[in-house]
Amino acid sequence: MLTPKLNLRVSQRQVLTPGLVQMVSVLALNKLELKEMINAEVVENPVLEEIEDNSETYEEQAGREGDRELTAEQQKTEKEREEKDPFDEIDMGEYFQDYLDPGFRVAGPSFEDVDAPSFENFLSKPSTLSDHLLWQLGSMSLRPELRMATEVIVGNLEDNGYLLVSDEELAAHDDRGVATPQLFAEARAVVQSLDPIGVGAADLRECLLLQVRACLKEVEVAMIRARAQSVRRDGEEGVPDAFPALEARRSQLKLACRIVTDHLQLLQKRDLRELMRLLGSQAEPVNNAIECIRQLDPRPGQRYNLSETRLIEPDVAFVKRGDDWVVVMNEEDLPALRLNAGYRKMLRQKDTEREVKEYVKERYRSAIQLLRNIEQRKNTIVRTCECIVRRQGDFLERGVDAMRPMMIKEVAEEIGVHPSTVSRAVANKYVHTPQGVYELRFFFAEGVNGPEGGDLPLPLLKKKVRKLIDDEDPRKPLTDDALAAELQRQGIQVTRRTVAKYREDMNIASTHQRRQRQ
Repeated sequence: MLTPKLNLRVSQRQVLTPGLVQMVSVLALNKLELKEMINAEVVENPVLEEIEDNSETYEEQAGREGDRELTAEQQKTEKEREEKDPFDEIDMGEYFQDYLDPGFRVAGPSFEDVDAPSFENFLSKPSTLSDHLLWQLGSMSLRPELRMATEVIVGNLEDNGYLLVSDEELAAHDDRGVATPQLFAEARAVVQSLDPIGVGAADLRECLLLQVRACLKEVEVAMIRARAQSVRRDGEEGVPDAFPALEARRSQLKLACRIVTDHLQLLQKRDLRELMRLLGSQAEPVNNAIECIRQLDPRPGQRYNLSETRLIEPDVAFVKRGDDWVVVMNEEDLPALRLNAGYRKMLRQKDTEREVKEYVKERYRSAIQLLRNIEQRKNTIVRTCECIVRRQGDFLERGVDAMRPMMIKEVAEEIGVHPSTVSRAVANKYVHTPQGVYELRFFFAEGVNGPEGGDLPLPLLKKKVRKLIDDEDPRKPLTDDALAAELQRQGIQVTRRTVAKYREDMNIASTHQRRQRQ
C-alpha cells in the first residue's frame, strides 16, 4: 500500500550563490561589455552612483550634509516667521503646462518642442537581404497566394541567399494547406528575378547559372538595340560598330554557361586541359570564359547581410619600463562607482519604514558585491597577464618566432586558481603589445616536438606550413605527406594528419584543389 513516509538523506552538492554567479560572469566580460553592465546596474540600483570628474569626494559630501543638518533648525524657524503663502512662489500655469497633455495648445515654444521628432527617429540600421527583397516585392503586382508564397521563400533564405528547402517541403509545412509545389516553384522564379541576381538558388551551380544567363540576356538586348539604332541612322541594315565586341562577349558567356552547367567540378579542380578537350575549344576562349565566371558572386546575399563591425578595445597593455615589462589595465571610460551616502543616512533614521530599510539593505548588499567582483576581476586579469609576461618575454621583444608554448593549466597552478578561472579571465579580451594587438587566448598554445628537443608552439607551426604552401610550385603542389616530411627534415616531429588538420584550420585547399593544370 502507498503510505506517506519521512526519510532523512545526507548529501553534498555544489551550489553557486548569486554572488558567485555574478563574479564568474563579470570575470568573462571584456571592457566594453563591462561598461554596458555597469551602466545597467547604475540604472537599476539607486544605491550605486557614478563619480563625475568634477564631483565632490565622500568626505566633502559628508561635511556638507553635516552643515546642512546644523542649520536645518534655523531654516525651519525662519520659514515659520514668514507669513507669505508658499504657493505664491509657484507658477501654477507653467507647472500644468509642463505636466499636462499639451495637445490643446496652439503656437508657442513648447508646442514646437513637443512636436519635434525624437532623436531616435534619426537612428538607422543597415538593410538586410529580406528587407531588400520584400521592398521589391511590394512594388510588384502579384495575386495574394503568390505573394504569400514569395514571402515564405524570402523568409527561408539563408545568409548567402540560397534556398535550401525544396518546393515540396515548403508546401508540406504550409499551415493553411492552400499552397502547392507548383505555386512555390512559380514563387521561386519570381524571387530569382529580383536583385541581387542569384538569390533563391538551391546550390552554387544554379546561383552562377542565374547570373550568367542574366548577363547573357543583357548582352543580347544590347545587340538588338545596337542593330536597331544602326538601321535608324543609316536607313539600311548593317553591322554596328559595337556589334563585334558584343558578339565576342556573348560567345564568352555561352561558353561560361556550358562550363557552369556541365563542368563545374573540373573548374574547381582547375583542370584547364580537360576543359579544353570536353568543350572542344582553345585555351584563350576557355580562359576568357573562366574570367567571366570569376566576376560572378557566389554569395549574392552577403552584400546585404553584412555583420556589424565588432569593436575591439584592449583591456590590458604590456608596457616596458626600463628593463621590466609592466601590466597596465585599460580603465579609461569605465565608470567610477561609489555608494550613495543619502541611502546610508536613511538606514540610520528611526522613522524609516521597515520595508524601505529592507529594500535599501538588499540594494547595498548587491552594490557592495558588484564592487568586490569588479575588483576581483581586475586582480585576476592582472595576475594572469603578469604570468604571461614572465613566460612570453621573448615574444614581446622579437615577435611570433620567439613565442613559447604555454598551457592554461600551468598558469592556473602558478597563480593558484582553477583553470576555468584563467579561461574566463582571457576570454574575449585583447592586449596591446609592441608586436600588435592580440587576443589573450593567443598566448596559450600547446607545442610539438621541435628542433633541438624544444617545443614549437602551434602558431609558429602553422606559419611554417603556410610558408611552405606559398612557396610551392602551383603545377606540382605539396601533399600533406610532403609537407610533413619537409617539417621533419627541419627537426619538427609532426605527422601527416596533424599537418592536414592545421591546413584545414587555415582554410587552405587540398592538393588537388591547389593544382593548376595547363
